Amino acid sequence: MQHSVSAYIGLGSNLSNPTQQVLTAIERIKQLKNCSLELVSSLYQTPPMGPQDQPDYTNAVAKISTSLTPYELLNSLQAIENQHGRTRDSGRWGARTLDLDILLYDALVSQDPELTLPHPGIASRAFVLYPLIELNKDLNIPTLGPVQTLIDKLNDSAPTRLDSAKI
Repeated sequence: MQHSVSAYIGLGSNLSNPTQQVLTAIERIKQLKNCSLELVSSLYQTPPMGPQDQPDYTNAVAKISTSLTPYELLNSLQAIENQHGRTRDSGRWGARTLDLDILLYDALVSQDPELTLPHPGIASRAFVLYPLIELNKDLNIPTLGPVQTLIDKLNDSAPTRLDSAKI
């Protein structure tokens, strides 16, 4: 593998057995070429961000080492979403079988509409920040600062950890 970087991927699902969707996606990420799964957070149960007439989400964050470019990684993750029956017609914050987001790709900062890095919602989502700090308590988000500072600013309670799910 050529030069590798660390990337953090947010995983979420609230349809078709969400916990199993997330666990299967982690297995698929393990199998990606030029990627090595390093760490996976606990699984968390969180209420939906958008319309409240949908099931709760199961969320997690995975840390990988990869030599894929950011766009190659994005395409690989979208292929996994498609394998899980992900459709993109449920609207923003709609229910979904699987959502995989690149949260961080090394220290890269990008304003590209196709791939904004760090992920544009990272600082406002407890279901992303708490799993991130679980994986790396000293993590510093480019342009935003330390994860702990972002959690303190968010002033939101920690999401519910799903103890029964084994990764």
